[in-house]
Amino acid sequence: MKRQDKQTPTQKKPHPGVDEILVRLRSIADPKLLEQEKRLGIEIESGLGISIWDLRKVAKEIGYDQPLAEQLWKTGVREARLLAGYVADPDTISEATIERWAKDFNSWDIVDQVADAIWLSPFALQKVKEWSKRREEFVKRAAFVIMAGLAATVKDISDTELEKFFPIIIRESTDDRNFVKKAVNWALRNIGKRNASLNRKAIATAKQIAKMDDKTAQWIAKDALKELMSDKVQLRLKAKKA
Repeated sequence: MKRQDKQTPTQKKPHPGVDEILVRLRSIADPKLLEQEKRLGIEIESGLGISIWDLRKVAKEIGYDQPLAEQLWKTGVREARLLAGYVADPDTISEATIERWAKDFNSWDIVDQVADAIWLSPFALQKVKEWSKRREEFVKRAAFVIMAGLAATVKDISDTELEKFFPIIIRESTDDRNFVKKAVNWALRNIGKRNASLNRKAIATAKQIAKMDDKTAQWIAKDALKELMSDKVQLRLKAKKA
């Protein structure tokens, strides 16, 4: 998969080792951020308190380095794992590594940041199919975050491939767990904002979901329809088509 509007980290000098990186992360940590993150539903037990923006600056300096990413993940430190997701190389990450990381998913922020490397890997469509059926809340969330990422950032995925996600979205629209239902909704909205054709099909999917006798499904549908049918989205899609 090709990146769209994605900055590529620079690779100008030898990469630092894990120990050196951990020292740096601790030097820029602000424990006060942990309480803010906790209020956002983030698991902070292994956290240091570092903003995403500061982590991305570090990642850009390091560049893509899959072996380093795997070492960072093994530390168990939340911000090191976030950094692992940023420096992971989608072209070389293995399916075994992806599955090992999935076993450790315990917070929505880890899922959302690491998913980038997964949706750009050769295993993206496979993991959507497999993980959308998994019971674990954050693994299932990852399936729909991958869908959302593919729709929003990958230029060379076809409408046909994205349309295959609609039956999965319908099937899982009754999962009432907070971090799953929000990701299901996110995936539906992102697919529907990609182009006019997918917008019509996403709206039809949302209307089908709205007819289900389930509060979660109805919330997903109502929220998606509000955006997908909005003047803002419709005008943008018309301009894009023109």
